[in-house]
Amino acid sequence: MTNNTAAPHGSFPSHTGSSAPQQADIGLLSDATLDELAEKIAAATTIVGIGESTRFSRETFGVRDQLFRRLVQRHGFRALAIQDSAGVAADLDRYVHAGEGDAASALDGAWRPWRTVEMAATLEWIRAFNREHPNDPIRIFGVKPVQAQPEDYDAVLDHVRGSAPERLAEVASHLAPIRTAHHTDEHVQRARGIHPGRPFADHAREALALIRPLLDADHADGILARMRMIVDFHERSVAGRGLSTDDVAVWAGAIGDYQRRTGLRIVYWDGIGHTSATAVTSPLAPERGPQPSEGSLLRKWYGAQYVSVAIGFHHGDLGVAVVPEPAGDLIDARLGETDLPAHWLDLRRDAVRRRWDGPAKARVISGVYDPSRDADEHLAVASLADAFDVLIHIRRVTPVRWLP
Repeated sequence: MTNNTAAPHGSFPSHTGSSAPQQADIGLLSDATLDELAEKIAAATTIVGIGESTRFSRETFGVRDQLFRRLVQRHGFRALAIQDSAGVAADLDRYVHAGEGDAASALDGAWRPWRTVEMAATLEWIRAFNREHPNDPIRIFGVKPVQAQPEDYDAVLDHVRGSAPERLAEVASHLAPIRTAHHTDEHVQRARGIHPGRPFADHAREALALIRPLLDADHADGILARMRMIVDFHERSVAGRGLSTDDVAVWAGAIGDYQRRTGLRIVYWDGIGHTSATAVTSPLAPERGPQPSEGSLLRKWYGAQYVSVAIGFHHGDLGVAVVPEPAGDLIDARLGETDLPAHWLDLRRDAVRRRWDGPAKARVISGVYDPSRDADEHLAVASLADAFDVLIHIRRVTPVRWLP
């Protein structure tokens, strides 16, 4: 539905010519608004990057999910790219095609932010869609290469248990603490004060050194490959070295390669720092200045056929933290001056771009977020309209529901 009352600070120009922004229904955009928004996003688009400012909000995930469903049903998008490994995504893809087991079980090995009731519902919806469209299904793929999984640690320990049980305790002392990173990222453990102290990459390298002499010819290749993946996982983590431009190029390349190989239209789900169509200055490494994002490379390769959508919010309880109203210099504060449950802006429209474009800071709530430093928890872009084609702003948020 459309609200015909002007916003307190002056209304946003809209694509229909109305003076009012598009309104929300109980915190989420109405069906009619979502239909219209999906249509605007899909026009002449090959890849849509839908980024959230946080992965902990039920409302931001809900809007992203509803847009995805409309892009599939009404506009022919048939692939979902997620920030996870190719192996994990392959498990999810098998579930939505074969339907064996349940969605929650399919998410067992996924990155922690995906293991929610909301994501499970998305997988169930995709599975139902694929059942009805067996010749035109939705595919899921991961942007990261195959990575170590908890079962790799188990396989290594089982081999040591059978071949050199006297070394089991020593090897386990290195693997036990670091496998926790598959549940809570190492840099998040540091921020929360629960990290055991020694860098996980050091533990992994020492475990590899212990394993090498214990390998026989029949098992050397398999166990050594698993152990090398464990080392690589920790060396390439945010705590191990931070997000590098090499990673960004690999992840963006995975999306581009998949699109060229299949010809499918793709929806890409990630954080706004990844989906931004320009370089960003990250709150995790502000000293590095603007760095390429996956979205910036996709914009370079696809031009206007890559569309960047950013979903942010004003305040609320995310379960992991209660987030206050944003500092005045954040774009979230300016968007929040409109007292609506939710609204959106199309920054590709000339009138909207003139009013809103310029250098901007957008709040990012990551796993290391600290409410006492809220004003510093943001990414920066040189041009808001170049970074994001569409902004969606939600007034108040509540937590996602974690799977057991």
